[in-house]
Amino acid sequence: MHRNEFGDLAAFVVVAEERSFTRAAALIGTSQSALSYTVRRLEERLGIRLLTRTTRKIAVTEAGAKLLANLKPAFDDIRHSLNVLDELRDKPAGTIRITSSRSAADAILMPVVRKLLEEYSDLHIEISVDQKLTDIVEESFDAGVRLGEQVEKDMIAVRISPDLEMTVVGSPAYFEKHGKPKTPHDLTDHACINLRLPTRGGLYSWEFEQNGRPINVRVKGQFTCNDVLMNIDAAVNGLGLLCLPSDTLREAMDDGRLVRVLEDWCPPFPGYHLYYPSRRQNSPAFNLLVEALRWRG
Repeated sequence: MHRNEFGDLAAFVVVAEERSFTRAAALIGTSQSALSYTVRRLEERLGIRLLTRTTRKIAVTEAGAKLLANLKPAFDDIRHSLNVLDELRDKPAGTIRITSSRSAADAILMPVVRKLLEEYSDLHIEISVDQKLTDIVEESFDAGVRLGEQVEKDMIAVRISPDLEMTVVGSPAYFEKHGKPKTPHDLTDHACINLRLPTRGGLYSWEFEQNGRPINVRVKGQFTCNDVLMNIDAAVNGLGLLCLPSDTLREAMDDGRLVRVLEDWCPPFPGYHLYYPSRRQNSPAFNLLVEALRWRG
């Protein structure tokens, strides 16, 4: 069916139900003359009169009544379907897929997700934990969570955490045996745990800065791993010094298993951000999640 034919039939249904071009035109949002032309065009196409017009009223012919009887249930179904969409548009429902690093998923996403899922029974959230930088458009994710400096410029980025800093730590037993470094240059005399980067496969170069002067140090040691939790376990067990974002080491530092050094050389940097494509019509569910995660500190 051509688009014009569907529109003509819809116009006829309104006129036939209202028995008035004036009222029907007001409901549709068009002029009385335009609506009269539309119905006349439909009658000419079908080759049969659907309405009887007088100066005072409009009546439906036998053919018009049969057509209305067949069309009305179909258009009622269409109206119902559109009302369902309106409800979905205004109600937090549906599935949201997010990719995130482990530390951000544990500390930031899950507390918010648990609360939302308890409150909204029609909401579903899928979190894919992955250390590598995922192309959220190519892999059909609604959003991703990464450090601010890792977010592409063509994405909308919403801060969901305070600033972080890279943190150098070691176990008390390690420092008792080897002493503490006082500057990044001293790291060449220490065993260090290397992090194998998940995206490109290289080793993370430890980054420092003091008085606006950046220093990158390529450290050496006996143990290398691409998993953050295994590297933390290695540091706790005295295999060497470790450098990771502060949020990943908080628990081990708070309970004394790891001790921080070189604080003056580790300035803060933008924390975690939720990012998503700029050209999209966000659902109420997605907007709800964004506002729940937004950092307001």
